Amino acid sequence: MIYLYSFLSSFFLSLAITPLIILLARRLQVIDVPKEPRKLHDKPTPLLGGTAIFLSFIFTLLLFLYLGFVIDKVISYKSVFAIIIGGIVIQFGGIIDDKYNLRPSWQIFFPILAAMTAIILGVQISFVTNPMGGVLHIMPWIGSGITFFWLMGMMYTMKFLDGLDGLAAGEACIASLIIFVVSLFWDVPQSGTSLLSLMIAGSTLGFLIFNFYPAKVFLGEGGSVFLGFVLGILSIVSGSKIATAMLIMGLPIIDTLWVIIKRVQEKKSPFVGDRKHFHFKLLDSGMNQTQAVFFIYAITALFGIISLFLGTKGKIFSIAVLVALSVAMIKRFYIKKSI
Repeated sequence: MIYLYSFLSSFFLSLAITPLIILLARRLQVIDVPKEPRKLHDKPTPLLGGTAIFLSFIFTLLLFLYLGFVIDKVISYKSVFAIIIGGIVIQFGGIIDDKYNLRPSWQIFFPILAAMTAIILGVQISFVTNPMGGVLHIMPWIGSGITFFWLMGMMYTMKFLDGLDGLAAGEACIASLIIFVVSLFWDVPQSGTSLLSLMIAGSTLGFLIFNFYPAKVFLGEGGSVFLGFVLGILSIVSGSKIATAMLIMGLPIIDTLWVIIKRVQEKKSPFVGDRKHFHFKLLDSGMNQTQAVFFIYAITALFGIISLFLGTKGKIFSIAVLVALSVAMIKRFYIKKSI
């Protein structure tokens, strides 16, 4: 029952906190006004929604810590502090950005600080599974560099994914549920990884009720970046399940890389928003927002479920298939509907 309690606690907290955050955002005038062509909403919509997810997750985490859960042989106090402190940094930067619309060169400071905080507190990729058997240990300084780029990549993947109502939060919910199921196969019963992933799932699902089309509130900078941050950390502390995370988030990761390459080729900043992302191309092809969101959900869920039944070799092969499939789809929609 502890699994159910962790999920429901964060879910109902998110249901309760999100309307309060909506009122606060309106009071503080932290509103997304649709002035750019890539903005799909037709009326001003409150931001700061990620703060509701963060607070419901953190309150649930602290409650279960107090009750004697979460900490185990895999999840240490340092890992928990990394999530909390890094999350606070991201929320602080996100609130400032949502209010004042910082330049990309300033926005990136807070994700960098959060990633470095996590590494300093001991979150690090120290080994990878050897497809031929056993594990390959990584030197600490190399592991720190890989961890930094992995966390930054996950944060910006979720940030760039946040373009349609319910897309980023729903993807995070699916990913966290897959990580939960994966943890049941290898971890101890009632593990910290299982509980943390369910807390994220509950928090995002409660928020989705207000964020799904037509959205009453948006994640904002602090929401999308925080979800990428915590999913990145969970994939590391859960036994370096990087391949699993890459399968789950494969399409958004490849789309992010594709768009960055295209922006650089056009001599534009890789961090300035546009309509080149795959989810926008789905809309250009004739899908509505709900259809596009569920299409991407389905791909994420499919490869996430596949990851449950594969060993390391199978996951590597599946990642190759996912890369080929994703590039083919992205190229097809980009070339056909490029703006």
